[in-house]
Amino acid sequence: MKIIKNSLALVGVVCVSGLFIFAMQKTPEKENALSDYVLGKDDPIVNNYNVYALEMPEDLNFAGELVPINDPDIYERMDRELLVNTYWQSNGLLMFKRAKKYFPIIEPILKKNGIPDDFKYLAVIESGLIQTAISPAGASGMWQIMAATGRENGLEVNSNVDERYNIEKATEVACDYLKRAKNNLGSWTKAAAAYNAGNAGVSRRLKEQDVTGYYDLLLGEETGRYVFRIVALKEILSNPDKYGFNFNKSHLYKEVPTYKVKVDTAVTDFAQFAKQFGINYKILKLHNPWLREPFLNNKSRKLYEIEIPKEGYYNTLP
Repeated sequence: MKIIKNSLALVGVVCVSGLFIFAMQKTPEKENALSDYVLGKDDPIVNNYNVYALEMPEDLNFAGELVPINDPDIYERMDRELLVNTYWQSNGLLMFKRAKKYFPIIEPILKKNGIPDDFKYLAVIESGLIQTAISPAGASGMWQIMAATGRENGLEVNSNVDERYNIEKATEVACDYLKRAKNNLGSWTKAAAAYNAGNAGVSRRLKEQDVTGYYDLLLGEETGRYVFRIVALKEILSNPDKYGFNFNKSHLYKEVPTYKVKVDTAVTDFAQFAKQFGINYKILKLHNPWLREPFLNNKSRKLYEIEIPKEGYYNTLP
């Protein structure tokens, strides 16, 4: 037994020695490979991409109403939205591009209605400035208006025509709602929250929790983040260089100039209708997404204004 044990021990020593020698031979190669990767010799991007914490701006406000970032809870919630939206770079660049196209349509309507300019950022978080956006609940258009709300505010909403997809008309409806919310709740910040949770919902929670301000409310996830998201997008879209977004004017989307054609009869075939103006059905729909079907019933002989792009902006095949 002793001889066997000694033999086994000797075999063990030889095996361990072999592994040690093998390891010593291979280690430098592995270390060099790892070192090269870490130092970015094979892939320079590794060493050039960095993620930074963000300095909290001191004067954050919504419609002139300060965000109380001296409160530690408010600070963390604001920091979250700034981080999420700064480092979601692809979405951020799309917002810059679309804002150049759609803000010039929204801004004068807000101004005409006495609504603070900051509310254009509400449309950003509602729909990502996508004119044809639809939520799981059925809210539609850039301002995410429910069908019943649209009808109550004078929009035509049916399978043939849905004016929630008309930016100008939908913005007017949003303005009316926000003015009523401000009169009811007393501040623009609470009016913005009411756009998400409803006037009654915000009023009820203020009463239940015996507070007067949005930032003092304990709310569900969506409404609790809502105003913070608006403020974050306002801050980022107003300061692209500060948040690392690099582009020039040529990268931004542009609104194609249009003129309006008045129609007060039925249209049996919009594909043929479009050809009269040197465009195709797809382009007609791009500028008039509120036309929901390839024809217009118009039994009531209502007057509609259909937008037609000016000549020379699209290359359409005959």
